[in-house]
Formats: sequence, C-alpha cells, structure tokens
Amino acid sequence: MNVKNKRAIRTALQTLAAVAAVLPALAALLADSDLAVAAPWIVGAAVSAAGVAGIVSRIMASPAVEALLDRFGLGLVDDGGTAE
Repeated sequence: MNVKNKRAIRTALQTLAAVAAVLPALAALLADSDLAVAAPWIVGAAVSAAGVAGIVSRIMASPAVEALLDRFGLGLVDDGGTAE
C-alpha cells in the first residue's frame, strides 16, 4: 500500500476514533430527549464524517494540492523519508 493511501486511512481512523469518543455522551443526551429517533442518523453522520475525512486526506496528498500547500508552508516534511 502506498504512503498516500496509508495516510488517508489513518486520517479516517483518527476521525472515527474522535467521533466514537463523543458518541456515548451524545447517546446519553439523546436518551433523555425526544430526539432518540435521530440516533441512527447521527451514527451514520459520524461514519460519513470519517469517510469524508479520509477522502479529503487522500486529495490533500495529491501532488497538485501538495505543491499548493508547500507555498503556504503546510506541505509534508517527510516526503523523502522512509515512512512506508
């Protein structure tokens, strides 16, 4: 697997972990309200957010976007490294 795909997958997993950390509190909040019917939609939105984060991460790893980010000093510093 190439490095760009690994970064995209890692970003999606990190986003999913962050959302999963918030879901129990959100579920408790929803259980005490009339919004309990929205819980499946909220879980779906959380998973979608992780997927979108992975896609955006993959797009940001493209050479054109990387060149644009380099102009602003936001490019990857480990391009020549052994991160495989």
